[in-house]
Amino acid sequence: MAWIYLLVAGLLEIVWALAMKQSHGFTRLVPSIVTIVGMIASFWLLALAMRTLPLGTAYTIWTGIGAVGAFLIGIFFLGEHVSAMRIGAAVLIVSGLVLMKLSSS
Repeated sequence: MAWIYLLVAGLLEIVWALAMKQSHGFTRLVPSIVTIVGMIASFWLLALAMRTLPLGTAYTIWTGIGAVGAFLIGIFFLGEHVSAMRIGAAVLIVSGLVLMKLSSS
């Protein structure tokens, strides 16, 4: 169950990051509320996952899901710049996540 909590927490990190971008510096009410609620839910689920998962594994995977997810949202929905170096960096992050998962007991 901890891995499910961690996955959902990571997905919520993507949601709140996108909502924060859409809040325009917390000047728009609805995206600002989505940001705050998403953050609270994401942190809560991360805390639940950390009851059984090691700190390093849980935190690394949580931030990795958020980082790669936000990167992909930025490219596909916000028209952000794509380059070989940025894609390579995302591949390295995903590789690290896979290795972290494989190394956890």
